[in-house]
This record gives sequence, C-alpha cells and structure tokens, in this order.
Amino acid sequence: MPDEQNVKQSSSTLSVKDERLDYLGQTSPGLTPEIFAPNLISRDDEHEFGSVFSADASEFYYAVDIGGRAEVRFTQLINGGWTPPAVLISHPQFSYNDPFLSPDENRLYYISDMPFDGTTTAKNYDIWYSVRTDTGWSEPHHAGDAINTAANEYYISFTADGSLYFASNVAASEDKHYDYDIYKSRLEEGVFQSPVRLGDGINSSQYEADVFVAPDESYLIFSSVRKGGYGQGDLYISFKDENGNWKEAGNMGELVNTSGHELCPFVTQDGKYLFYTSNKDIYWIDAAVLRRYQ
Repeated sequence: MPDEQNVKQSSSTLSVKDERLDYLGQTSPGLTPEIFAPNLISRDDEHEFGSVFSADASEFYYAVDIGGRAEVRFTQLINGGWTPPAVLISHPQFSYNDPFLSPDENRLYYISDMPFDGTTTAKNYDIWYSVRTDTGWSEPHHAGDAINTAANEYYISFTADGSLYFASNVAASEDKHYDYDIYKSRLEEGVFQSPVRLGDGINSSQYEADVFVAPDESYLIFSSVRKGGYGQGDLYISFKDENGNWKEAGNMGELVNTSGHELCPFVTQDGKYLFYTSNKDIYWIDAAVLRRYQ
C-alpha cells in the first residue's frame, strides 16, 4: 500500500488567483508542440507519462517512471506560488500511473498493479481511485469489477456525465496480449455499468489505448500502433457524425507524431491546450490544432 503521508495533501488555493500563474506560469505554446515545463516537470533523466490539470488550472497531477516503477506526482498553486513537484502516491514495488480527475474533481483515478490480498506479487493493472477529503487524498479504492477484469485496464477519461472511457486487453487472444481496445462504461446512479467496446471506426486488431474523450463526447483522441504510422505509436482522433456515431479515426500526422511514441493525450477543461507524452517528456500545443482534423 502507498505511504499515507504521500497520499494526503491539502487542496486549498487562494479564492482569487493570478491567471498568469495558470499552467505553472509557463509561456503558452502556439501550433507547434513544446516540452511542458522543461527541467521542472519534463526532465531529461526521467520518463513522464499521463498528466491532468484541474479545471481551474491550479492543480497538476502526472506520472513518472522510476526504473520501471511508476508513481504519481503533483504540484499546486498555493498563496500565489506553485509548490515544488512532490510524490503523491508511490510504492517501492508497485506502480501507480495515468492519473485523471473525476468530473467533480472529488476523486483522483489512476491505474495500479497493486494486489488485493496484501501479497508482494504485482497483479494485472486495474483502475483505482482516491477520494478528496478535508486533509487531502484518501488511500486507494478499487474501482470495482464492473470495469476491472483479470486482464489489464489502462488510462481513464470521463465525459461530463461521468461515463468512463478506458482501454483493456480483456478480449485479446493468448498470443496477442498487446491487442488493447477502447471501451465505454456508462455511469448510472453512481455505478459504472458493463463496458461496451467501441466500434471498428476506433478499434482494430492492433493496439488502441490511452483514450481522452471530450467532456461533451464530441471527439476522442487515443494512441494506436498501426501500419503506416510515423513511429512506435501515434495519436489518432475521431469525431462523431450527425447520427452520434464515431467516425473512422485518423492519424494526427507529423505535427504531433514522431518516430518515437506519442501517448497519454489530455485536453484542458478550458479547451485551450492539448497535452500528451512524446519521447519520454510531456508536450503541449494550442488545442486550436484540433480544428485541422474536423
């Protein structure tokens, strides 16, 4: 289990804040991707993964790989300044990755290979969450068997109504464990329903994971490994048609994709910026770029 001291962290910020300090006070990018907060968040000696800002851009959560083990870190705006990045959830053996806030921001979701039974053997990756309290974040809670399986569940994002998008290799054949698909689980009366696999416009016989869905469900961005791509894994985007069905996903092209691996997309709640991971660093770009793909 993670160290309780690492999990609990106050979320208090000033009621009135200087918007120039939003997004760690970094200079906003244009339509060319830039490394986010170099040497502070994106460091040469580390591999950063998924990241998420709170809706008011005063809290930032992200994951870092430490020698094959991932941990969740955070920084927040308090009294007119950003706190130094600190560990939020970590364990000497198990991983915590892909942090994402629930729509009301009272839960922080993430994935972990932490076992249930107190043993020291890592299991498959499941979706977990911590609850925001008056003193910080709670210990991890398992997100339940409606969405978690005996296979791996990866990455999390939410629609405005609380429906959950994520990836799983539960349907993969024994010889193709890398065959992940994207699923949706509706939230009804506070309970996640049985996930539904998205159609062939999104999923293929290859790897599809790390899905971000717009809160209004108008588009989604995900990472996929397909023939004809630019590198080890590319970002793809899909919009809905007039009937509410997902259109055939398209590669986002060389503007964001490289010969490396692009993954972990996230668009800020204000719709201003697209964040993603590329070549072991977190990048950001003006979200106006998304209009190019419609």
